[in-house]
Amino acid sequence: MFRLMGRAAVFAAVTMTFHGVAQAQALASSTPMMMVVPAAAGSAPDIVARLLSDELQQRLGQPFIVENKPGAGGIIAVMAAKSAPARANTLLFVHAAIATVTPLTYRAAKFDLATDFEPIAIVADTPMMFVANPAKGPKSLADAIAQAKATPDGIALGSTARGSIPHLAGVLLGQMTGTQFNNVAMNASGQALQSVIAGDTVMSVDGIAPLLPMVKAGRIRALAVTSNRALPGLEGLPLAKETVPGLELTGWFMLLANKGTPQARIQEINSAVNAALKSPDMVKKLQNTANYPVGGSPTEARQFLESEKAKLARAVRQAGLTPE
Repeated sequence: MFRLMGRAAVFAAVTMTFHGVAQAQALASSTPMMMVVPAAAGSAPDIVARLLSDELQQRLGQPFIVENKPGAGGIIAVMAAKSAPARANTLLFVHAAIATVTPLTYRAAKFDLATDFEPIAIVADTPMMFVANPAKGPKSLADAIAQAKATPDGIALGSTARGSIPHLAGVLLGQMTGTQFNNVAMNASGQALQSVIAGDTVMSVDGIAPLLPMVKAGRIRALAVTSNRALPGLEGLPLAKETVPGLELTGWFMLLANKGTPQARIQEINSAVNAALKSPDMVKKLQNTANYPVGGSPTEARQFLESEKAKLARAVRQAGLTPE
């Protein structure tokens, strides 16, 4: 009788254990995941973040909430995510400038994404494009470099705001070729584009999204794109690295988790991200926003982040940007 009671007690204990695990799993799957985005609703980072969150919600079976926290160069969002407990339910979705430039140009940016967070995956990227006025500008990137070398004061190169990825692409071009380009940083990409169309600046550099329609319409000439690979929709356009070896710079998006998030959870989310980026529907939606899926492992994301930080730190110093 006592043996039977002992067996019953063991059975009850095991049953309660499995019930507790099931309850915990159910609670985890019903707990919303917060994806903090340092950009306003409707912006390019927000659009990509929402495309990804929709995919992850389906693949992980867990509700996703995108929380927009724009302002202060991304500092507000990063610090909000950093202060959240490492319970594997708060993620940070950042773009390149916040990860690499903000810590160098804002005194209030007391963070290092490579050490304060756990990189999960590079989600997508979009290359920069050097363009020129079709009548007055250079015919190729090599021609632009030759013209700049032959001009005592260099030639004007328009871009968006100082410290932006397009601006730093122009700085890198000069730095890597030993050439003087007069970087004319404007307040908006539309200004830089109109300036090169009007011939006020012979060259400009920006992300491909606003430039491609003008290239196809013949209003501007595409000189080179700064991606590390040929991309769909950009066939026939030369890669900058073919003229200037190593000149690769994109606007990219990365997903990170809080420091201390269990590695098993990071791997689980990474697998879901990579599966999403292989979905034809997701690929099409990204390309419609001029972005291209990347993916890869958490280790590759961390290595890429460190490499981009070093590259852009050199460009920031060359541009004479200092913390404000």
